Amino acid sequence: MHLFHIALFSLLLNFHPENEIPSKDLSSTYSSPIESLYEEIASNSPNLPQQEVFEYAFKGWEQLESNISNQLITIIDFSLPSTEKRLWVIDPVNKLVLVNSVVSHGRNSGELYATNFSNKPSSYKSSLGFYKTAETYHGKHGLSLRLDGLEKGFNDLARPRAIVIHGADYAREEFISAAGRLGRSLGCPALPSELSKEVIELIKEGSLLFIYGEDQNYLSNSKLISASFSKQG
Repeated sequence: MHLFHIALFSLLLNFHPENEIPSKDLSSTYSSPIESLYEEIASNSPNLPQQEVFEYAFKGWEQLESNISNQLITIIDFSLPSTEKRLWVIDPVNKLVLVNSVVSHGRNSGELYATNFSNKPSSYKSSLGFYKTAETYHGKHGLSLRLDGLEKGFNDLARPRAIVIHGADYAREEFISAAGRLGRSLGCPALPSELSKEVIELIKEGSLLFIYGEDQNYLSNSKLISASFSKQG
């Protein structure tokens, strides 16, 4: 059993809302294990993804757990502008945010905001959904991390498209001062060059990456997101 699963199971064992005395703060009294995890991490790290995005990521984690060998999870929220720190590397076992950074989206996905997404080769757009991190290599951007998309039709062509995590000077915050937005990639989630190696070493070889965007096609048709909705109901 993975360490994260043990931590979540422990939360479940101690989750007995029927034995709680009702209070005015009903949301706290009846919070789910994932909501409780969110609250615990928030107590240590004030800057977190939106709770809805966090819950999508961790409900997907539960469904994909058997394929995961690295306990860290990375969340990117492309509903936020590129001027904001919209990438988080989270350690759910120790309930900490290890990294919070800006991250670039594909140049044909939008300017300040990423609003258009694609799984097609040469689209130069970002792709949404769940990925598994794979091996590293050294390319034109230095140390880079290959990604395997786990959602057919949404990101499963990530490897043949060469969608990878890498560093880039156009993904540094200094770029924002000149352009009013972060620089854009050919579809890769590019990180500040001074931070990319640290992130890659943390999440390589079998961790989960979830890229969220406000895209109705994805939210309506992703099997992993649909499963999350059905469990909520």
